[in-house]
Amino acid sequence: MAEQKRQIKLAAHIHATGHHVAAWLHPRSQIDAGRNAKHYLSMAQTAERGKFDLMFLADSPGIREGNLNALRRWPQYNTYFEPLTIFSAMAAVTEHIGFVATASTTFMEAYNLARFFASLDHISEGRAGWNVVTTAAKEAAANFGKDEFMSHAERYARAHEYVDVVKGLWDSWDDDAFPRDRESGIYFDPDKMHRLNHKGKFLNVAGPLNMERPPQGHPLIVQAGTSEDGKNLAATIADMVFLMEMSLDSAKRIYKDVKERAVKFGRQPEDLLVTPGMATIVCKTADEAKRQHEFLLSKIHPEVGLEIIRTQMNYVDIGKLDIDRPFPKELIPTDDSTHSRRTRELLAQNPGTVREMYERMSVARTAPLLIGDPIQVADQLQQWHEERGADGFIIQPAYLPGGLDDFVDLVVPELQRRGIYRTEYEGTTLRENLGLRRPASVYA
Repeated sequence: MAEQKRQIKLAAHIHATGHHVAAWLHPRSQIDAGRNAKHYLSMAQTAERGKFDLMFLADSPGIREGNLNALRRWPQYNTYFEPLTIFSAMAAVTEHIGFVATASTTFMEAYNLARFFASLDHISEGRAGWNVVTTAAKEAAANFGKDEFMSHAERYARAHEYVDVVKGLWDSWDDDAFPRDRESGIYFDPDKMHRLNHKGKFLNVAGPLNMERPPQGHPLIVQAGTSEDGKNLAATIADMVFLMEMSLDSAKRIYKDVKERAVKFGRQPEDLLVTPGMATIVCKTADEAKRQHEFLLSKIHPEVGLEIIRTQMNYVDIGKLDIDRPFPKELIPTDDSTHSRRTRELLAQNPGTVREMYERMSVARTAPLLIGDPIQVADQLQQWHEERGADGFIIQPAYLPGGLDDFVDLVVPELQRRGIYRTEYEGTTLRENLGLRRPASVYA
């Protein structure tokens, strides 16, 4: 019997109307997506029809601040469902697909977060995941009574401690702690309950959690960020790493790097899946995909374009730039942040005008942009996968729901035909479908 080919894993990154900044102006987007629950439920069913492993929702604990003349034309995070709430509804209309919600280690209490995700894992019967973020948006601090924003190093130090606390809370009860025996009248076994009693630099949490151990043991943990702190955090705590790398070469370097770091932290390379983001515009023909891209570019207001650049460059003051002149070299960021590194790579690849720069950033910022017919898009995914730049991909359709419909109807059958993507789900939980082990309790 021939050995089965290594299988691609897929996540659908749902961003309201889509990932292009002008997506809401596309006729195949849902214009009121940010508050339309039926839109999200329908996309969950579409992604499950396409045998996707999971749906991924980014989040922000506050609106984006900046040039309101630009932001009024860019519906990003102004009206946006809280991820855990909408995922609870989506779990009720699906059976297999997982749900990864973003939540901040900086602004959410660890006990509440552990309880929320344990609850979602039970509601979905083992399909929950947590995207761990430290939140770099300075405007968010004021929403939580904080006058000052934590430094990069402090945020990551807190995140390490925070994740340990959450895992400890998920292990508050042994798997068999609740016999619920009517004959003996015993509902739970006190000997199988564990108080965390954590006292650390950032957190003091007693426990135990008032929810039994999640079906997956620990909900899936996802981490995004490729700074040194980010890669160390991923190698230590993550089951999946969300990359935003513009080239296969850079993705292969980070793939190798984080897998090797995971081994140094006592893990196996297969314990950590590497999944780059991929922005997509796929149509039946390459010419039609190109036309859809050109339509979206034509809808970018110049003020929105400049705001894209400003946010990508950590909110620096870029002034009033002539969009049809070369991007000023003196504005190229030199710090070591992930955003700045990607901006430098983008300029190195495509030195050009300010307009050309923001057009390139208009779909999922610095993710690779796959535009073409199903064979062309599948070819690129297969190449990244086979050359070990990815274990799977986080698909970011330019407009929604139309772009997700097209990927499921056109690209998924092509990947299945090549034998590199499932035709049926392998298990019942998110971890089982991803081929990841169920973590043992720290008290086992």
